[in-house]
Amino acid sequence: MLKLSIPGFGEIKLKHLVLDFTGTLSVDGKILDGIKERLQKISEFMEVHVLTADTFGTAKRELEDIKCTLKILEKEKQDVQKEDYVRKLGADSVIAIGNGNNDRKMLRVAKVGVAVIDAEGCSVDAILSANIVVRDARDALDLILNPKRMMATLRY
Repeated sequence: MLKLSIPGFGEIKLKHLVLDFTGTLSVDGKILDGIKERLQKISEFMEVHVLTADTFGTAKRELEDIKCTLKILEKEKQDVQKEDYVRKLGADSVIAIGNGNNDRKMLRVAKVGVAVIDAEGCSVDAILSANIVVRDARDALDLILNPKRMMATLRY
């Protein structure tokens, strides 16, 4: 668990990391360099969940070395499926990371929502739903591994 007291934002106790795969952890179905190592470190103190439509059919293979729960989503209403998943975990204990329009609801409902912009871009709705916007998933994961960065961004 990651515990932080952020002035103006409040106390956070994050137990779950919920991530999108396509466009967030991966580009064109291939996981980005440096992601596996970061996720392995985070999985030592948080539960890692990856939610994806698996556009390229590579998620299971790309994530096989990482301690995480992989959920392949149904084709319809992926935004609602992601939001429901975060709510079932307990939204106040979740940091969610994504880039797509289908991530906007989970980013909004999670205690901390992080939108990432990489080669596949980031939807405007995802950006507007997030608490933090970063360049890529490595930067997003580094907020967890170096929590003073998150504190510096979220404090009032």
